[in-house]
Amino acid sequence: MPAETGDRRQHGDDAGDLDDAAATAAAASDVPVTERGRTSPEGDQAEPPQRHPYDPRAWALWQRPKRFIAFLFAMEAIGIAIMFVATMNSTAPGKIDLVRFAILAVGATAHIQLTQRQEERRRDRSHTVLIDLTAVWTFPAAVILPLSLTLSIIALVRIQHWFIARRPAHNFVFSSVTHGVSVTLASLTFAAFGPHEWGRISGWGTLGEFGVLIITGMVFEAVQIAYIGGILTLGSPKRPSVSTVLGNAADNLLEAITIGLGAVTAVLLLIMPPMVIVMAVVTVVFNRLAEIDQLQNDARTDPKTGVLNMRGWSESAERALGRTARSDDNLALLMIDLDHFKWINDTYGHPAGDDVLRDVARKLDEVTRPADVIGRFGGEEFLVLLPDIDETAAKLAAERVRSAIAELHIVTTDKRGSRVTIAGRTTSIGAALFPRHGDSLEELLHAADAAVYVAKENGRNQVRFAQDVERPAPPEDRATHLED
Repeated sequence: MPAETGDRRQHGDDAGDLDDAAATAAAASDVPVTERGRTSPEGDQAEPPQRHPYDPRAWALWQRPKRFIAFLFAMEAIGIAIMFVATMNSTAPGKIDLVRFAILAVGATAHIQLTQRQEERRRDRSHTVLIDLTAVWTFPAAVILPLSLTLSIIALVRIQHWFIARRPAHNFVFSSVTHGVSVTLASLTFAAFGPHEWGRISGWGTLGEFGVLIITGMVFEAVQIAYIGGILTLGSPKRPSVSTVLGNAADNLLEAITIGLGAVTAVLLLIMPPMVIVMAVVTVVFNRLAEIDQLQNDARTDPKTGVLNMRGWSESAERALGRTARSDDNLALLMIDLDHFKWINDTYGHPAGDDVLRDVARKLDEVTRPADVIGRFGGEEFLVLLPDIDETAAKLAAERVRSAIAELHIVTTDKRGSRVTIAGRTTSIGAALFPRHGDSLEELLHAADAAVYVAKENGRNQVRFAQDVERPAPPEDRATHLED
């Protein structure tokens, strides 16, 4: 996950936005502060001194939690020490190494310059980690180049990213160290299984080398998970989710593909160097495909909660309903309405209400099955489609959702920015069964919505199933009845 919550799996470029968020929150608070974080002795609101952006005392880093700062400096020190010791003990580059370095440098530069606008758009739309494709160039460097040249490739890539992204300096440095230590440990891992003479191996030997590449790629990724996952966990103002720290399934699939492309680049560079130009074209095209995939995902996702929006949920639910109808199975639909949600907005403010919605969405993901389809219906209402489930299991699932939400303790802020915990929130849940309460998604939604109103009218904080509806008999049954 090369490394930066905004460049590859990068702490720097997107985690830098955490600094912006922290500064915004501080500005929104009514607490007057001076440089030392106190009001002046006279009680006046002293203006903090204006400092030059390059003055270390002006860095947003110092506003972060102490554990965040300690982790950042400790991991940087460890990473720099590893790179220094490993470089001092590495082999000196030869002429062929310099040629290979030049090919990778040209390929990486072409990739970065031709995709910089796409990367910036993807970075701006990303709410978690961002996976780019620079491992196509840095991973093969770790595999086939002396460490000094491998770190030179990292420096070349990072410098170009600095001029493109312009993120906070401490983010950039941490991300760069993460890139460097990941390729260093990957290089040491690959060398430990050496020597490697790819031009002479065949048969079972190729399988062995393939296994070594997989192990090397796992080390390459694990280092970045440790660095980036740690800094994102400590830097998050609230308890982070797994997807926020490590990315979702699509992110990690893209990462695996990128490392695989890096391995292919290494093979081409050793056996047929001119073919590396093809990888430059591949990275540009693949980067565009990643942006399209992100756009499609954004179009189907609710930006506030991260679950499917009504469009995305309806598409997935219709497909699940079609499969259920063809297989003659059962299906349930839950409509979940948060009780007295307006009171939360009025009492604590809309940002607190948004935090409640996000935590409820996260809890729904935890207490439902992977095959269940979760979406936001609008406002304070959520939908969960439960395929392949009978009435008894649906009742248990609905009660599990109701009790899980009631047990939530949501840490947020009030209207003045003070820390508060919202707990004991209740929900009214309406449930409808297919085909008992409807043959179509629209009918099931109407039935579940009516059941929600029944739950609210009867005191809230409960689950109610839709009323059974009288359905006309099939045509053949009516004909038989007439004959009788």
